Amino acid sequence: MPEENDTLSSKFLLDENIPMEVREFLNSKGFSAEYVPKGIVNSEVASLARKEKRVLLTRDTDFLNSDIFPPNEFYGIVVFLIHPPKPERLVKATALLLEKVKDFKSKVFAVGEGWLKVIEE
Repeated sequence: MPEENDTLSSKFLLDENIPMEVREFLNSKGFSAEYVPKGIVNSEVASLARKEKRVLLTRDTDFLNSDIFPPNEFYGIVVFLIHPPKPERLVKATALLLEKVKDFKSKVFAVGEGWLKVIEE
């Protein structure tokens, strides 16, 4: 459960379906961005994000299901809904996200090209 005094929006966990260019972009902006181990299942991805207190970036729409992944148990979940998921499009969406969002904690974000929707519990 995220604590009030945690300032963790500078740490991101990237699902394996996120292009390397997004990680490079985040690192260039001074953020910590790490990948999940290859081949792990969603429940393990979720556990790792909570354990490492990182905002999860993914293209897996399963993470939009707040019954399975309750927002208040996470430091933030970002689901990109961009097709085709070309790296430059995802980097641009990530830049928009960082510009618009200062607090990721206990929230889920659906992000498209030029828009984002906040889903809070």
